[in-house]
Amino acid sequence: MKNVIDPFISLNYWPSAGGFGSNTNILETNIINPSVVLSVLIYFGKGVLSNLLDNRKQKILSTIQNSEELCKVAIDQLEKARVRLREVERIADEIRVNGDSQIEREKEDLIKVASENLEQLEDPKNETVYAEQQRAIDQIRQQVSRQALRRAIGTLNSRLNTELHLRTIDHNIGLLRAMMNTND
Repeated sequence: MKNVIDPFISLNYWPSAGGFGSNTNILETNIINPSVVLSVLIYFGKGVLSNLLDNRKQKILSTIQNSEELCKVAIDQLEKARVRLREVERIADEIRVNGDSQIEREKEDLIKVASENLEQLEDPKNETVYAEQQRAIDQIRQQVSRQALRRAIGTLNSRLNTELHLRTIDHNIGLLRAMMNTND
């Protein structure tokens, strides 16, 4: 440790050559030396320090302004993106609603067409059934009429004689005269 302190102690013993130097002994130094150094530093350093601070201040202000401009641009872009998103969501909702309603309309149309087709198929079927029923009824009527006519002819042939025949003719002529008199 003594080796470290020796060079500082030996500085005190150096004779001063009358030039500018620094005295490291605080007790021997006067107030003028530090004040001169501080004055020189303040005088010359003030401009440099002021310039450095002004440059730094300008850089900070320009960075802040750039950041604010970028922030405004980003906010504008964000707002535009939000507007576009709302528009796209509205369009998507319209498409969804229109799609659902279109599907519902097409479903109803298909059901209606199927019902109409079924009715169209039912009509010919019903008409065919009705026609077959009418034909069967007509055939039965014809058969019943023929049988009734045969029986009537058979009954008339077995019971008809000349006197009954003449009475029937007279009766029918009387009916015709009565009808003619009522029409006049």
